[in-house]
Amino acid sequence: MSQIAPPGPPLRLALADEGDFHLHTRLWLVSWTLVTILVTAWLVSLGPIPAVIALVVAKHVLVALLVMGLGVDARR
Repeated sequence: MSQIAPPGPPLRLALADEGDFHLHTRLWLVSWTLVTILVTAWLVSLGPIPAVIALVVAKHVLVALLVMGLGVDARR
């Protein structure tokens, strides 16, 4: 009967705790996410047309913040 090799060591995923720069970046992203959500909620309360425009814009802003947070454009 053949034997299976054990799995390799787990990958290192904790990249956010590598200094103050990353902490500052994370706090900046969280604060702008909160601002985006609050402004969108306020615009939704103004009526249906501002609500649709606010939701479309907020979706794009939040996706851009997510991409920045994931580091898609970061140099390796």
